[in-house]
Amino acid sequence: MSKAPSLSKAASLSKADSMTTVFIISAPSGSGKSTLVSELMKRIPDLNFSVSYTTRPPRGQERDGNEYHFISRAEFEERLAKDEFLESAEVFGNYYGTHRSELDKVGAAGADLVLDIDVQGARQLKGRIAHAVSIFILPPSRQVLEERLRSRSQDSEAVIERRLKEAAEEIRNYSQYDYVLVNRDVQASTDTLVSIVRSVRSRRDRMEQQIGPILETFEDGRNKS
Repeated sequence: MSKAPSLSKAASLSKADSMTTVFIISAPSGSGKSTLVSELMKRIPDLNFSVSYTTRPPRGQERDGNEYHFISRAEFEERLAKDEFLESAEVFGNYYGTHRSELDKVGAAGADLVLDIDVQGARQLKGRIAHAVSIFILPPSRQVLEERLRSRSQDSEAVIERRLKEAAEEIRNYSQYDYVLVNRDVQASTDTLVSIVRSVRSRRDRMEQQIGPILETFEDGRNKS
């Protein structure tokens, strides 16, 4: 089970942060989220993936700073006490969290941030960054999800059953998200995900910096006439 640490204070946003869009992507394990996020990152420029911190040990070929930042429990709790995480949770005895520096880095670079986090983390992050855009990825059915989990051939029967149980609980929270995507086909789902990001980037508030100079050219033209 998971437990969310309490939020000590709201994260203040700098001017750079306010121009950055945070895309929250959540899904039950086996829904194809990792594949879709990977394809999204290939197709959209100026989009950075947030690497979470965790206290669990690396698995297989995982490398520090690539899949996760692997730190000790004591260090995580010290950072947590300093309010360094935008969201965090303890899941099956291990901490996971998104460090504030992930947002600071993309804000300074003028890019946007993609977070692959669970329902609990998404709720915390939305509480801190109201303008974050949340996307929930659903499998077409429980049967399809079970088939995908089994086809990976990396989990025991007990783990598969646990993931299916967790999925049933997670999908009940779909209504908390801004967008819902049913992943029936990777290509079609990637196209939809790309369209969501492009649509958000075309919102008027995001376009103000580009609109101003364009309007000025018309003012200059009117003054010359």
